[in-house]
Amino acid sequence: MITGEIRNNIDAIWNTFWTSGITNSITVLEQMTYLFFIKILDDAQLKQEGTASVFGTVVEDPTFPEGNWTNPQTGSTVPYQNLRWNKFKDFDPQTMLTTVRDDIFVFIKNLSSGKNSSYSTYMKDATFLIPNERTLTKVVDGINSLDMEDRDTMGDVYEYILGKMASSGTNGQFRTPRHIIRMMTELMKPTLNDTVCDPAMGSAGFIVESARYISENFSKELLKTENANHYKNTMFHGFDTDQTMLRIGAMNMMLHAVENPNIEWRDSLSDDNKDSNKYTLIMANPPFTGSLDYEVVEKSLLTLAKTKKTELLFLALFIRSLELGGRCASIVPDGVLFGTSNAHKAIRRELVENQTLQAVISMPSGVFKPYAGVSTAILIFTKTNAGGTSDVWFYDMKADGYSLDDKRTEIKENDIPDIISRFHSLDKEKERTRKEQSFLVPKADIVANDYDLSINKYKEVERVKVVYDDPEVVLGRLENLQNQLAEAMVEYKTIVKKTSV
Repeated sequence: MITGEIRNNIDAIWNTFWTSGITNSITVLEQMTYLFFIKILDDAQLKQEGTASVFGTVVEDPTFPEGNWTNPQTGSTVPYQNLRWNKFKDFDPQTMLTTVRDDIFVFIKNLSSGKNSSYSTYMKDATFLIPNERTLTKVVDGINSLDMEDRDTMGDVYEYILGKMASSGTNGQFRTPRHIIRMMTELMKPTLNDTVCDPAMGSAGFIVESARYISENFSKELLKTENANHYKNTMFHGFDTDQTMLRIGAMNMMLHAVENPNIEWRDSLSDDNKDSNKYTLIMANPPFTGSLDYEVVEKSLLTLAKTKKTELLFLALFIRSLELGGRCASIVPDGVLFGTSNAHKAIRRELVENQTLQAVISMPSGVFKPYAGVSTAILIFTKTNAGGTSDVWFYDMKADGYSLDDKRTEIKENDIPDIISRFHSLDKEKERTRKEQSFLVPKADIVANDYDLSINKYKEVERVKVVYDDPEVVLGRLENLQNQLAEAMVEYKTIVKKTSV
């Protein structure tokens, strides 16, 4: 958890950018991310140098060796040591600006693939936009006060910055609410045996939260070399088509102590994506407002559901990408649950008949406000390719801890703890009736309803009979009220007459 002091520091850095004319939130985050990366590189080498000094060894393959670096753009030579954060932070403002802009920024864009490759890969088209030495100096001073060795704190810092980006109303489409991501992670309970993927990762919220869950619940197991290597290098995978999101996502993972996440530029629905039977856990909030041409969609996806709708194609992708026994939790628009097209019915039938559909959690329409008011649900299923659906658990979420208007202010009403608790105790759900907030529906009932998965199809609404008085009684009460009003008017007129005399 970040302290008030750290929060105020981040706010001050944010305001520094805005007062300098950089008012696009995604641009602010990008520029801060570049500087974070520069500091991380130096902090890592400082740590290596400290260890080497203690044991009388040397740092192998240092990012900043002794000697000079040749700038490939200008041909000029610069001492490697001048490219280090701990060195240039003390330069005078003008020297700092020219060094960072003209040398260091070029240096990190040309790092070899072995140097934090998951991030440096996406630096190629990055642009340094800090306009003057005053802004850079204030931002560097602010970042320098952060303890970037404390990855838990820095992870929270980055999440706070992402939250500022979302609350500003800019690029909020890239951010699934953190508490919803955390809920889905608690539902799926990742383990060290998992290989986690989000094929539409945005800022990498799902894989970051998975990493956080693993680090909090398997801290002792992570001390083993095999587990630590899996966690840092092979466990987490994310894809996106936005270079900016790839940089932000990679940095997000690095600040959560995942040193080399497998984050790639990839159109997950195209032929570029060959993933099949590969992952044990997929969590995602894929785009569901688009429509694609058949020609750009990988053909195997169309065999499950011939459609142009991205929300259906992504579900087909998740099924293909999971290995047998793999689990998926995905946010979908409500239309997926009850759509009447052949493709809608086909994907629902696939989940019910050929895989194991476990849960449908309906969320209120305000969850994604102020960016969208669409009603959504969470589908949870396991890939079996042999069926296995028995009873499907339905939950009608009414509150998520925040108001459902555009302000999204925190409130007491919150169904999320109850959802998590009930999902992990489904044996007790058999006792519940369909008049309650959650209940089980047998597969046969779903089949009989043409695989409709909307909760209203199965929920029983308890109607209370309202008994009204006879018309004569109502008219009598109205007549009595009229008489009282007339008497009151007479009394009022008498008082007014006496007062005026």
